[in-house]
Amino acid sequence: MPLDAVYGMSRIDASGRVADRLIIDILNWQPDDRLTLTAAAGVVLARRDSCGLVTVSARRSIAIPAALRHRCGLQLLAALPGEDALAVYTLAVVDQALRAHATFPRRGRAPGRGAALPVPAGYR
Repeated sequence: MPLDAVYGMSRIDASGRVADRLIIDILNWQPDDRLTLTAAAGVVLARRDSCGLVTVSARRSIAIPAALRHRCGLQLLAALPGEDALAVYTLAVVDQALRAHATFPRRGRAPGRGAALPVPAGYR
């Protein structure tokens, strides 16, 4: 059965390199594969493309150009094998999705039974 999405957390270093071998392996991307990167609000999408300007390195990492990574602040990786694509999300996007779809435990209640915990004012 094919996987719809495989998630990973990866540090993006100062040069913009994302190195998560599991994610690269799931996509079956090889060194020197060419990629096209596109960006939208809170996400960068990498797709294998023979005309792409970014290549998978010999160490099986991807370098996200400065303009994209500074604008996005990326953190969460999602391999989409059926799409031959990698989505890289900001934690703000992940937070919004969790708040929209997850139940957070309340004090004194078991997980799964309560409403969301209050969010400190500095984090809203």
